[in-house]
Amino acid sequence: MAEYQTPKDRAYTNALLNAAPKESAAFMNLKHTAERADGVIPVKYRELMSVAVALTTQCAYCIESHINNAVKAGATREEIAETVFIAAALRAGGAVGTGLMAMRLFEEASSGTFNSGER
Repeated sequence: MAEYQTPKDRAYTNALLNAAPKESAAFMNLKHTAERADGVIPVKYRELMSVAVALTTQCAYCIESHINNAVKAGATREEIAETVFIAAALRAGGAVGTGLMAMRLFEEASSGTFNSGER
């Protein structure tokens, strides 16, 4: 198999949605509510936020969809580029933030105060 994930997978959208109708209906309602045009946050900013999140979750379909939506909403190449680097910085920041926990866990393990049975 040459491709693990491919745009051809979209052919299974209805199969997935129909296999779990209640869950898919709830998901689609949430998606449509979050992506609505009549919210306080303008559509372009919603889409730029969606691009940033899609970049951090690495959902190729989401990236493609929200880039297209952002362009339709008036986003510029420069705004997309800045969004990419904001997402990259926050993703890296997440590693630093959890790195603080790693340092604490190291200190606890090194000093013998960590008890894996308590967690």
